[in-house]
Amino acid sequence: MDCLLTIDINTSTVKIHAFDMNGKVICCKKGSYPTFHPQPDYSEQDPEQIYITTLYILKNLLNEYIHPKKYKVKTICFSSSMHSVLPVDKNGNPLGNAIIWADNRGVKEASLLKTLPQSDSIFHTTGTPIHPMSPLMKISWIKNHDQERFALTYKFISLKEYIIKQLTGEYVIDHSIASSTGFFDIHKLKWHQDSLDFAGITADRLSEPVSVFNSQVFLKKEICSTLGLPNKTHIIIGASDGCLATLGAGIVSAGKATITIGSSGAVRVAGKDVLRDEKQRFFNYLLAEGHYVSGGPTNNGGVVFEWFARQFGNFSGDLDFEDVLNDLFKEAAQVKAGADGLLFLPYLLGERAPLWNANARGLYFGLNINHQQKHFVRATLEGILFEVYSIGKILETHRDFDSIYINGAYATLPLWTQILTDMFGKTIHINNHRDSVAMGTALLALTQLGVYQNLEEAAATVKSEETYQPRNENHETYMKYFKIFEKLSYKLTDEFEEIVTLQQQD
Repeated sequence: MDCLLTIDINTSTVKIHAFDMNGKVICCKKGSYPTFHPQPDYSEQDPEQIYITTLYILKNLLNEYIHPKKYKVKTICFSSSMHSVLPVDKNGNPLGNAIIWADNRGVKEASLLKTLPQSDSIFHTTGTPIHPMSPLMKISWIKNHDQERFALTYKFISLKEYIIKQLTGEYVIDHSIASSTGFFDIHKLKWHQDSLDFAGITADRLSEPVSVFNSQVFLKKEICSTLGLPNKTHIIIGASDGCLATLGAGIVSAGKATITIGSSGAVRVAGKDVLRDEKQRFFNYLLAEGHYVSGGPTNNGGVVFEWFARQFGNFSGDLDFEDVLNDLFKEAAQVKAGADGLLFLPYLLGERAPLWNANARGLYFGLNINHQQKHFVRATLEGILFEVYSIGKILETHRDFDSIYINGAYATLPLWTQILTDMFGKTIHINNHRDSVAMGTALLALTQLGVYQNLEEAAATVKSEETYQPRNENHETYMKYFKIFEKLSYKLTDEFEEIVTLQQQD
């Protein structure tokens, strides 16, 4: 029996699924790794730890499920989080940790680029907002502040590229990940010279861009031996997790939107054309040639609620982290919509869409003597989702969508889903397969293998049987509180900058 494997390298875990050739899940395993914050605006990960975790989980999945049942692995397809930067030397060795999407150290570089005449051209050419999340800003920061590492760097690659290099020996980057770097011309499918000039690098210090369907890369002989796979087992390079989550939700054309909330979050639409927004609040990334995924990301998804749980959750007894989270959700469910007037700005990691303000910070507002812990829990949850709603609200002024499909570890939790439904005032659908990134990766691989003729046919196989309906009373309540949430998010711009300056001095 034939099968394919998908490897998703996301912010906190690597998830590996096996699918049969009909797109049905055979098995899944995952492993986790930490993110380090050596300074308030820094977010880093150890590339070796991620690679070792990936190899360990992959080997275990093969030995426990695939080999005993005599499955033949046709291919391995990859997805990953976007925006990471890892400098490596000429031998492929990492020069320090990888800088990931949540890192905001490139604030000054982003501010400088916005003042330059090529700023608009870079945004419209690359589809990537000018913000510290962008690898363009991260590499520029290394050039300006870590000149020794900059000089020693042979190539600047992403974590996905590093894993693929370790497994295959090749430096390649798919068009989807490339389209999120700020360096890639999403129209001509090549590195953009203005971006290269700003960062002070040449194209040969980046990997070779290839199609997301590229399957001309093979596992090393020693890797095949370790994993018990045939020599010359090929991989499909795959795409970014955000674009594949959209495909995995069954969305490749207009009229629908998808919301993803995992550690971070995003609201996305898909189509054949890029989304034009003169205020530069949205991204335009490539799912594949001729398929664009547009929308806005938030830094502050499930990672913020996890922060709250670690600080204020009850870890007494034998409760593990998931037990603590579930207890907090039960507390939140006891409080009515609006948390009795307690609001939360969730900007613990700065913010991307729609503020694009790396200096934004968190805030509880409206606190009075009657508020209890359960109100803080509810307000924290609602603040995260107000931010998601703020993206969707503006996105809808550019693209109409009647249906919303949600995915991600947090968005599909019943309480979270109902609150989102009430905020948007629209029916929300949950895909039958909850891990839309894995499903999207499998659908892309099955298209490349010829099971589906195109991505449209693949997307049409996605089913969504569970739906949530909005409650009008809650929707009206949320709209009243959202007005205040939105005003605070913009009115505090100066105060955000002042407090960040003080935090950096400390």
